[in-house]
Amino acid sequence: MLDFIQGPLVSISIVVFILGLLFQVFQFFRLTRKKEWGNPPLPQPMKPEKKTIGQQIASWLSALNGTLWKTDPVLTVVTSVFHILLIITPLFLLGHNTLIRLSCGWSLFSLPESLSDGLTLIVLICGAYFLGRRLFLARVKAITTAYDYIMLLIAIAPFLTGFFAYHQWFDYETVILLHILTGELMLISIPFTKLGHMLFFFLYRFFIGGEYSFLRGSRSWSW
Repeated sequence: MLDFIQGPLVSISIVVFILGLLFQVFQFFRLTRKKEWGNPPLPQPMKPEKKTIGQQIASWLSALNGTLWKTDPVLTVVTSVFHILLIITPLFLLGHNTLIRLSCGWSLFSLPESLSDGLTLIVLICGAYFLGRRLFLARVKAITTAYDYIMLLIAIAPFLTGFFAYHQWFDYETVILLHILTGELMLISIPFTKLGHMLFFFLYRFFIGGEYSFLRGSRSWSW
């Protein structure tokens, strides 16, 4: 069982992760259609006047009204940091890149171990913040289900076990095995659960037109 978790299951989880993402991208384009713009075409907007830096800042701040940044800036910052570090930290972890180099002959840039340890701790603090909101904030607790707790656990578990392993807390062999197993579980879960929003966020924001889209949006959902 140990050899399976450390060997074939790693490859299986990576393959499921990649194929699952490709399937979800295929589903995205299957369930959306190219947006049809009405005729006659919309008039071309006038060339905007050049704004001063102060006017640009005021415009950006005004655009934040009604967004999460305006209503809950702390949650916005914590969410942004959490999602960024959730992706960056494992990719540039020295231990992970050492294993990649040994198996594939190449690796990504690695962060200093002390920095990676600090980033992992930040992820855990963010996770504790999300857990606290679901446990103690009434309006969040009211819409929280067991599924939400499971998703948070799956996202946090690889970082928690990795943190324990790095500091050699508890039995190292058991902790590192749990670290590998929870990492594999997270990879397999991403394409098929709400964890996938971390990767599909930009796909939706660039292709689907809406209030919070980055661009005009060239596609709309088919019904």
